[in-house]
Amino acid sequence: MEKDLIEYIAKSLVGDSADVSVNVVEGDDSLVLELTVSPDDIGKVIGRHGRIVKAIRVLLQTTVARSGKRAVLEILG
Repeated sequence: MEKDLIEYIAKSLVGDSADVSVNVVEGDDSLVLELTVSPDDIGKVIGRHGRIVKAIRVLLQTTVARSGKRAVLEILG
């Protein structure tokens, strides 16, 4: 579910949605989502002063909070 959410948000932000992929690494008490986008679209995902990526991370934390895990979003280019 978290993977689909991050993928949907990222695809709606970037210019070339074909280059968007999300890899999930799940640990015992943590969840790491690696978002890969085109190098040209990294700025669109991060936003000015990191506002967009902060909002995405808040949404991610909210969805994962029910399971008692900690979520981390990494943006790769």
